Amino acid sequence: MPLSFAWNGDRLIIASEATAVTTRNIVASGFARVGLGGTRDVAMIDVVLVGNVPVDEASVEIADRYASQADWDPRSTGGDFAYLLLRPTRIQVWREVNEITGRTVMRDGAWLV
Repeated sequence: MPLSFAWNGDRLIIASEATAVTTRNIVASGFARVGLGGTRDVAMIDVVLVGNVPVDEASVEIADRYASQADWDPRSTGGDFAYLLLRPTRIQVWREVNEITGRTVMRDGAWLV
């Protein structure tokens, strides 16, 4: 599911309808895999859910950071949206086949580079 996101230095913040299948699956399982970028320049991020905050209950810091980075503010759209706070546990990045070796730049929440 295509989503906008924000980064607060150690967490991805996404906003999604609280009843969307993707949101329900992340909340139920507690984890997800996020793909950023195109097919030839990609970051694959394994994340764990550390927060599920309804938009109308979110701190100003979370809501403002999301709105400024995503260029969209779910507080102004109405509807039943929530912010999902996601902590990366593994990040892999690559662009071409020659970059597959060494593509893991985070493992178990610790940066390797």
